[in-house]
Amino acid sequence: MTEPRRLALRPRRPIAPRSGARTMVHRLRWMLGVYLLVALLVVGQLIRIQLVDTPGYADLSASQRARIIELPGDRGRIYDREGDVLATTVQAATIYADPRAFRPRQTPEGLQVPPAADAMQTANQLAPLVGRSAEDLAERLTTDAHFVYLARQLDHEVGVTVRELGLEGVGVLAEPKRVYPAGGLAGQVVGFTGIDGEGLQGLEARYDDLLVGTPGLLTLERAPGGLDIASGTRELIPSEPGTDLVLTLDREVQYVAERAAADVTEEFGAEGASVVVLEVATGDVLAMASVPSFDPNQRGDADASTWRNRAVTDVFEPGSTQKALTIAAAIEEGLVHEDSVMRLPTGITVAGKRFTDATPQPEADWTLTEIMERSSNVGTIELAQRLGPERLEAYLRSFGEGSSTGTGFPGESAGLLMPSEDWWGTSLPTIAIGQGVAVSLVQLANAYATLANDGVAVVPRIVRGTVGDDGRLTPAADPVERRVVSVDTAEQVQRMLETVVSGEHGTGHRAAVEGYQVAGKTGTARKPSADARGYSGEYVATFVGFAPVDDPALVVAVMVDEPRPFYGSIVAAPVFSEVMRAALASRRIQPDGSALTLDDSMLAAREAQRAAAEEASAQAAGPEHR
Repeated sequence: MTEPRRLALRPRRPIAPRSGARTMVHRLRWMLGVYLLVALLVVGQLIRIQLVDTPGYADLSASQRARIIELPGDRGRIYDREGDVLATTVQAATIYADPRAFRPRQTPEGLQVPPAADAMQTANQLAPLVGRSAEDLAERLTTDAHFVYLARQLDHEVGVTVRELGLEGVGVLAEPKRVYPAGGLAGQVVGFTGIDGEGLQGLEARYDDLLVGTPGLLTLERAPGGLDIASGTRELIPSEPGTDLVLTLDREVQYVAERAAADVTEEFGAEGASVVVLEVATGDVLAMASVPSFDPNQRGDADASTWRNRAVTDVFEPGSTQKALTIAAAIEEGLVHEDSVMRLPTGITVAGKRFTDATPQPEADWTLTEIMERSSNVGTIELAQRLGPERLEAYLRSFGEGSSTGTGFPGESAGLLMPSEDWWGTSLPTIAIGQGVAVSLVQLANAYATLANDGVAVVPRIVRGTVGDDGRLTPAADPVERRVVSVDTAEQVQRMLETVVSGEHGTGHRAAVEGYQVAGKTGTARKPSADARGYSGEYVATFVGFAPVDDPALVVAVMVDEPRPFYGSIVAAPVFSEVMRAALASRRIQPDGSALTLDDSMLAAREAQRAAAEEASAQAAGPEHR
């Protein structure tokens, strides 16, 4: 039998997956990888936002909601020497708005939200209160900004009214406003500030860093639409006030000086006038007045040219007032003394130019006192020739010509005095009698204060001290002093200057003050031409002097620009008398023991000025370099 045949079993081959199944597996793997990567990125971003960058996003969120407003500190007050307020700060109302409240917005979900308020309707309600047109306000309310001012520094009552209206998107801030209770009194000295409280003119600008306070901060929290968040942050960091400033000005004397300057300007048809009053021993400026003037409370209505303090910024030729300095230099050098006799010719020729006195005199012997009393050009020029250019220049500079006085007032002029090496043939004689040189009125006053102070120059000062939080006065530094001429020289010049007012031939009779010994000097000088070489046909009239002569306390200097007539003896001397009379009364200086009131002084001065004006109208016009 045959053995049955066995079948060989083949191993089963694995069934290969279909092509579509393989593709699906790969896709699933890739998708899983992408999802994992996205998850890692999301988690990383969450970690960065929640942990790493949390402060930055918090600040961004706060900045979107918060509005930070700087609140300037109350500016320090400015007082006169007796404590009368010349400048102070009051709380005013400032109206502001958030324009986002007046335009539609879109929420993150895409919903349109109408404005919280109507711009035109709000503008119509505000216009009569803030003094602006409704159209202008509506334009500002629809500005693409988060904060706009609608009106600033309004009366407090206006702010109360606006706040009571409860207008959406409109707010009221209390903001400091600078006011000047004395109006235009000493306006050019005190100056003024801008709308933001920064000093722009005068002492407000000069001492801005001292007067300005430390600003505060107000933080408000607003919704995206500009509406207040009731539970939002509202933080206030109060501002701190600035330091108070106490000036050397005497309000009463300043008033008389300003009134006298205004009166003489009107009476003689002048372009302007300036008056300076100095205290001899201290250099304190008791008054500094200039006309035309302005009221800093309404400075927008005034011409900008009226803002400047002409007594320190403007210069002019001193004319015959210079002769006292030339004579003092000659005495100090030992060339002459008050009783010296000089043989004077009718005229003197220097570098081809003939110089004579205003009223030519025959050749004669004159004492030095007579040369001063009669304001002799010839006598003064002869003394200058004895001095020579170098010594004359040195003394004039020592008296303060050619350099600022040191008051620190903004825009103070140094005047003009050329170095002697640059002088030409006629410079020596002309400069000796006050031509070819320029000074400010405060320079001229300070030079005569040096003579009155027994030859010691004191730097003029306008600031007496400061008052801090403790309410106590911190005096300013003692003024710098320097000797210019000896006591003997100064006393001789003082006596000679007294004869100018009291002497028979003196040119300053109208400067007399009843009950006081007065010394001083007249000056009348032509103005240089503005558009050509040489001189114009206009004049500057001056008078400067001091009183009482036996113990000089006060100096008054007067300058009148382009008066008609133009003589210093007629125009400026009566102003000196009026102001000096009032200043002596105000400072309680009464050497004759009489009870002289300020009103009595002013009345007597006005009567003297009227008499001088009547006499002036009767005089014929003619050159008088006195």
